[in-house]
Amino acid sequence: MTTPSPVPHSDAPRVHVGPLLLSGAAEGPGLAAHRARWGTLPRASAADLAERAEAVGLGGRGGAGFPFATKLRTVAAGGRRSAVVVNASEGEPASAKDAGLLLTAPHLVLDGVALAARALGVREAHVVLPGDRPQVAAAVRAALAERDDPRLRWHTATATPRFVAGQSRAVLELLAGRPNLPVTAWAPDAMAGLHGRPTLLSNAETYAHVAALALAGVASYSRQGSREEPGTTLLSVGVGAGGPHVHEVPLGSRMVDVLPPQAWGRPVLVGGFHGTWTSWDTLATATVSPRSLAALGVPLGAGVVHVPAPGTCPLELTARIVSYLAGQSAGRCGPCANGLPALAQAVTAVTHGRPGAVDRVAELTGLVAGRGACAHPDGTVRLVRSALTTLHTEVGAHAHGWCTTATAVAS
Repeated sequence: MTTPSPVPHSDAPRVHVGPLLLSGAAEGPGLAAHRARWGTLPRASAADLAERAEAVGLGGRGGAGFPFATKLRTVAAGGRRSAVVVNASEGEPASAKDAGLLLTAPHLVLDGVALAARALGVREAHVVLPGDRPQVAAAVRAALAERDDPRLRWHTATATPRFVAGQSRAVLELLAGRPNLPVTAWAPDAMAGLHGRPTLLSNAETYAHVAALALAGVASYSRQGSREEPGTTLLSVGVGAGGPHVHEVPLGSRMVDVLPPQAWGRPVLVGGFHGTWTSWDTLATATVSPRSLAALGVPLGAGVVHVPAPGTCPLELTARIVSYLAGQSAGRCGPCANGLPALAQAVTAVTHGRPGAVDRVAELTGLVAGRGACAHPDGTVRLVRSALTTLHTEVGAHAHGWCTTATAVAS
């Protein structure tokens, strides 16, 4: 039996008005309101879009942070008929930033896709919808029905409700008519993606930034954020199993200004289920910056900031997450099919204070890391290793048969 996610997928996050992408969040998702705020879609070449993206250092917002300009230029230089794909599947349960964006500003995302398609001379654009967020999928279909993009045909596909279904190669497999599962890639998507063609594949937030750069211009876009990192990023900020809040935050902002009151003094999971547990001392001085967070060993990843509900042991939450991730793999290689279930059992054994459990976890993480066909095992290992270090006091308490969280609640 597959373990359910301890954090359910949210189909109706609370979306807060933001300074750029979410500036019209309160005005409704319709095309008329969108055009009134942003204006008509300009024509731009691939070189122009790449220059704008490079000027602000736009990295992908799907988790890897790969430079968008590099990806676009690679596709444009492919010399063959290319493909454009927006991945809106958002398989990370704790994330709702793409969902929030598509519910309130879907046309900004679709504008970014349309701009890229026109710049590359592509006549068809593919939108991959989430299989476990029906309201989001309906909102995108409604937005597509409003649009009239000359010489551009839109196609939609619905992802399987599975954590790894949003991985780039899994998305391409879905669009090719095969099972929506990751496969080994021998070349980047930008060189050989859909049907072997150069493919520009990015998530919904990334395309929204592309549109904002084209519609507002680099100078206006750069009024948000810091000099080193212009612009904004979307964050999904949640507490326990409650629906997350989606915030648009200028890069360089203080992390403590984003955190809910329940986070103060406690470890927080940053980056989602493939992210890292981070101590309060680290967060108290950190900024919302992919560069500075990465330097601290805290990748922002999918833009998730998750706080355990009051009374929830973060170590026990980690065990539930790892058990969920073990059941969400493609099951096509040893690290996923065998390594992750064994790792889930070992992490659960740590919560029960069983002798040798910590050593077993360390052994398994060494066997699993770097050996999978996709990044799923590595992301799971990152989460587990961060738990053993950041939650070391809790690990020690469980080894002696008690839990600091439960003791604090009881007192």
